This record gives sequence, structure tokens and C-alpha cells, in this order.
Amino acid sequence: MNLSHVVNENQIRLDADSLAHWGKDWTNGLPVAPSAIVFPESNAQVQELVRYAVANQLALVPSGGRTGLSGGAVASQGEVVVSFDRMNQILDFSPEDKVVKCQAGTITANLQAFAEEQGMFYPVDFASSGSSQIGGNVATNAGGIKVIRYGLTRDWVAGLTAVTGRGDLVACNHGLVKNATGYDLRHLLIGSEGTLGLICEVDMRLASQPEPQTVMVLGVPKVADLLSVLQQFSAKLTLSAFEFFSDLALTKVQQHRSLPDPLTSRVENYALLEFDESALDAAEAAFSECLDKGWITDGVLSQSAAQAKALWQLREGISESIACYTPYKNDLSVRIADVPDFLSDVDGYVSKAYPDFEVCWYGHIGDGNLHLNILRPDRMSVDEFFAHGNTMSPEIFKLVSARNGSISAEHGVGLLKRDYLDYSRSGAELDLMHGLKQLFDPAHILNPGKLLQSTHQS
Repeated sequence: MNLSHVVNENQIRLDADSLAHWGKDWTNGLPVAPSAIVFPESNAQVQELVRYAVANQLALVPSGGRTGLSGGAVASQGEVVVSFDRMNQILDFSPEDKVVKCQAGTITANLQAFAEEQGMFYPVDFASSGSSQIGGNVATNAGGIKVIRYGLTRDWVAGLTAVTGRGDLVACNHGLVKNATGYDLRHLLIGSEGTLGLICEVDMRLASQPEPQTVMVLGVPKVADLLSVLQQFSAKLTLSAFEFFSDLALTKVQQHRSLPDPLTSRVENYALLEFDESALDAAEAAFSECLDKGWITDGVLSQSAAQAKALWQLREGISESIACYTPYKNDLSVRIADVPDFLSDVDGYVSKAYPDFEVCWYGHIGDGNLHLNILRPDRMSVDEFFAHGNTMSPEIFKLVSARNGSISAEHGVGLLKRDYLDYSRSGAELDLMHGLKQLFDPAHILNPGKLLQSTHQS
């Protein structure tokens, strides 16, 4: 392997520290063993790198901000990591089309800041926006906290340019609003986790800036009533976010960040709502109706941007606050109407099989996306706990499958959930997915072993 035939020496790193740093993402417990890190600086270099990899049977792992939690950017089998850190520029902006062209390595927060400078708004947002990259967002179809109003990353991609596993540079849709010329390859590449092509450039749509936002936190004793609250508020105003977290989650984040109780009394569940400031009267009317019906017990409303940010800490600080428990984590989704019964199903399974385990729930209940976190008891070793996690996964996925849900709502499949994909995809679907992989990447050099098993029998 001589990568200097493709890129300059200063675009290659072979030292142990670099291999360890760029060879992994935020996923724990996976071996990290890349053979090299390459930093292409142009579409042409990416194209040449893929052609070189095909000729020399080198496996390539695309790497963005490496904020994934499913092992999608982990190089564990001597692969060459392709980092897009140096392809990080915003290339063009069309105010008429409200479309910005940026390279794949553009940091999400930088796109958000650029949009604001233009008097516009890029609405896809999540905790890792300060380090995640647009290419990775597109490759995993990232969601986040505002999906209920603005949708997923997919909904904002007006076009993209990628290099397939054949070494072809493919430009899809070119920012068009209407394009009825057959298969939209753009949408095959979105969410494909780098297995069909390496995304180099993306045309992202921007929105008008929203009004100032108001945040409300509500105490909801019964899980089933969360949906009644959601329906009541949605009927009267447009919500930007509708999040929920359990009392256990609140306890953990309060302990970790020394935060006061948001409400005068504790209940089993809490909802966090965000909406336009101008909808305050409608929100207060919905609050009163929910209170009268007994769905909620109390609530608090932000009076300033600072207080809104403080209330968001109750939700956004959860993951950090439970990290010390090395939790068994799962990112799941079911139809919104099925959320209460699904929560009950999982709680019932865990309490029966593992009565000593604490279950910490939170998530984007407004779009059916739940984050399951089962906390490791202090007395139990990490290895023993992870072994129990391996036993729990198929049982939990059976409950997901029974409700036609998804075993991965927004974190992707990667390595961690690859072997469980048939809980959410039929045999016919998997056959088609493997067929697409063969078509786009016949040499199987692009992120091999991720999303789909390397070998497949129809």
C-alpha cells in the first residue's frame, strides 16, 4: 500500500495516536485498528483514492465528526480511514433558492452559523452539532430535537455529490425543487452509512428564521397521558419540540449538574415543549385544559432565553449524567400511538428478567423515538453487564418488531445493530439492500461490514 500515489505525504497519518483518534467514533467496546488515516482535499482526490482502493483491495471507512454511537465510523480490521476534516468549506449560497452548497466536512454548527448570517435558519439540531459534520449527518440521516416540526436531515438535502465504490463521481439533483427523471439516487445515499458512496458535497436547504422560542416543562404522572398532552397542544399550536424524560432521568441530571427541582412536586414523567413565543396564549389554554383533565399536575414556563436554556439542561444533560453507569443504550422507534404500550412492554421485560437494573427513559416522544438506558449496578463489572446487554438486545428487538418499529431510530446500524437488522427489515428488503450494495460497490471496499453483513444468502 502506497497512498502517496494518491495524496501528498502530509495528507497521510500512520502514527499510533492518529490511528487511535481517527479510527473510532463515540461507540464503546469495539476494537480500533486502522492501517492509515487519509485526509483528501478535493472530490478528485476522493475519486482517485476509491479507484486506488479498488485496484488494491483496500477497505475504506469514511470519517466525519465521529460522533456516532453504532460503530459506523470504527475501523477495526486494518481499513484506511478517509477523514473529511480538510473538506470543510461552504462553497456557494443561492438566496433565491435558499440552498447552500458545502463540503462534507463542514461542521453542523458552522452551517447553522452561516445560515444565521444570511438571516436564515438550518433547523436540524442535536447535542453533537458542535463537532458532527454535514456529510456524516447525511450518511446517517440525523434527526435531533426538532424533528416534530422540521423533519430529518433527509428533508433538507436538495442535492449531493458522492463517489461510488466504482470510483464514479455522481452529482444528484443539483438543488432542484422538481425533478421527475426517475430514481432519486440522492435518497439512496442518504442514510446509507457510507456503504454505497463517499459523500463529498451537499446542497442543503435553509428555512426562514423562527420566532424566539418559549420552553415549558410539565409533570405528567401517567405515560399514556403524554400522548393526550401532545395531541392537546398540537391542536392549538405548532410545536418545535416535544421531549420526555422519566423521573429517574431527572434525578440523575440534577445530581450531576446540581440543578433544582423544576416543579413543586415529583411525578413519574415529564414533558418538555418548545414553541413560538407568539403562541403563548394558545399554549396556556392547552395547559389549562390538560390540567383540568388531570393529565398534568404542574408546569413551568420560561421567562427568558436564559431560563429556556436552563430548562433544556434537564433534557440535554441526561446522557452525560448517566455515562458513569456505562449504560446499556438503545435508540428505538415505534409509531407515536404505540409509545406507552411499548414502554410498558420493555419495563415489564427488564423488571422480570433483571429486577436489580434501573431503566432510564428519555427521548423525542413527539416523533416516536425513545432512548432506552439501562444502568449498570455499582456491584457489577462492565464486562458482566455488557454480557447481559447482549442477552437483552434480541428480547427488546422482538418487542420492537412486534410493533413494526425500528431497532435504530436515528443513530444508525453500523456494527452494533447489523446482525439484528432483520428485526426491522424483511428478507425481501434485505435482498434489495444487498443488491444495491453490489451495484454501487461491487468490490465491497466502502465501509465493509457496516449496516449489512459482508456475506448474504437470499
